[in-house]
Amino acid sequence: MPLLHALILGFVQGLTEFLPISSSGHLAIVPWLFNWDDFGGNSSLENSFDVALHLGTLLGAIIYLRSDIARYSKAAFQWVTSRDPLTGDAHTAVFIGVTAIPTGIIGLIVLSFTKDLGDRIWLVATCLILFGLVLWQVDRKKTTKDVDQLTLRHAIFLGSMQGLAFQPGVSRSGVTISAFRLLGISRIEAAKLTFLMSLPVIAGAGLVKIFEVEIPSEWIPPFLIGMGAAAISGWLSIHWLIQLVSKTNFKSIATYRVAAGIFVLLLLLFGFR
Repeated sequence: MPLLHALILGFVQGLTEFLPISSSGHLAIVPWLFNWDDFGGNSSLENSFDVALHLGTLLGAIIYLRSDIARYSKAAFQWVTSRDPLTGDAHTAVFIGVTAIPTGIIGLIVLSFTKDLGDRIWLVATCLILFGLVLWQVDRKKTTKDVDQLTLRHAIFLGSMQGLAFQPGVSRSGVTISAFRLLGISRIEAAKLTFLMSLPVIAGAGLVKIFEVEIPSEWIPPFLIGMGAAAISGWLSIHWLIQLVSKTNFKSIATYRVAAGIFVLLLLLFGFR
């Protein structure tokens, strides 16, 4: 793999993991668009590179969210040891943890339905459009609920929605933010909670796959460059999105999703790719 390809894919992964535009979808579209065949059909090597990029993204997110992680972890530990009523930060911490369970279950179901679809670029593009329209529609909803009002039922719903993102093109952050907005949570809180919800899922998926990782010695430089690029761009994407939602809505992102999906479908329709 050329180092430039590793750099670009790492940057794309980190940037699109937290912006609600689908990292897995863009990682499928970019090599398809430029006709890259870096892995030569070696699915094991491709999966290993994917794990490396996600671990890089996870590192960037942990660095950015370190104060929130420490705060909620401390609150959860104090709740477990004191058995005080589940409120405030402890409530949020437990809520985030619970969402990971339905995410894993729904994710496995989604994978079982989509793994035999072959070339799925058309499906990626369709999901970009469909869930972009969903984001645009639900983002118009007014803020009506605080985080403390979220219940177990909401955790199951949000975790299930996050599980849909195992299909490339859906976007983990996009579908989860949409679900939060549908429930009446503010944009800034929806974004922050979405980032925190993603951490156990990314970490869990990485741990499951890491035992299958095989890295030939000549691939170590591209892996390291990809991981580094993903970590930096992941940090930046969180920062940019928080800045964006503190000032405006998700209309521009939803518009991009729809436009990107239509562009890919047109390329397929007219045989350019």
